[in-house]
Amino acid sequence: MKNSGNVVLGVLAGVALGAALGVLFAPHTGRVTRRIIRKKGNELTDDFTEKIEDTLNEISETINDKYESLKSDVKARLS
Repeated sequence: MKNSGNVVLGVLAGVALGAALGVLFAPHTGRVTRRIIRKKGNELTDDFTEKIEDTLNEISETINDKYESLKSDVKARLS
């Protein structure tokens, strides 16, 4: 249990150190960096949304195809 506490403390220290160094050596001002992050975040959100919509459309088409196929099979067996 004591080792896991040390690991967590080490990870937190590493994150803090990385954040501090990132701020110190950032190539842009805070305003520009935030703009870049916001733009990239919007792009990623748009890409993710598009992929989710495409996947849902494919799933919907597959379900509809299976439904129609099953419906035809049932009709054929009942006839």
